[in-house]
Amino acid sequence: MKESINLRWLKNMAFEADVDGFKIKVDAKSEVGGSNLGPRPKPLLLVSLAGCTAMDVASLMKKMRVEVEDINIIVEGDLTEEHPKQFTKLHVIYEFKGENLPMDKLEKAVSLSQEKYCGVSATLKKALELTYEIKIV
Repeated sequence: MKESINLRWLKNMAFEADVDGFKIKVDAKSEVGGSNLGPRPKPLLLVSLAGCTAMDVASLMKKMRVEVEDINIIVEGDLTEEHPKQFTKLHVIYEFKGENLPMDKLEKAVSLSQEKYCGVSATLKKALELTYEIKIV
């Protein structure tokens, strides 16, 4: 099984990816020759992680019959100062909103996502430290 995307140069530092039929532009800041037409690549890596685990958790909440009003995922990344600037640690914060949410089920859903289902988490754990926490807001 393989996944692939196509990234095409637009101009200067701007590129456009075709991902599952959706167009995503990436670009650099104007200070480094870009036109600021889209996000930078490293934050998109964080979006991939957040999206992967969020979908798992939302699905698991439904299966566990836990009614959540809102799920918010924050991903914080520690970057090196030197080039190549890379993430050394990622921390995922799961924020749940709702009435009488059972912490044991939230913990189970997040743990299942992080340890069993989320392929992005599994891939990143091979390269860096990945931690998480759960909050009810």
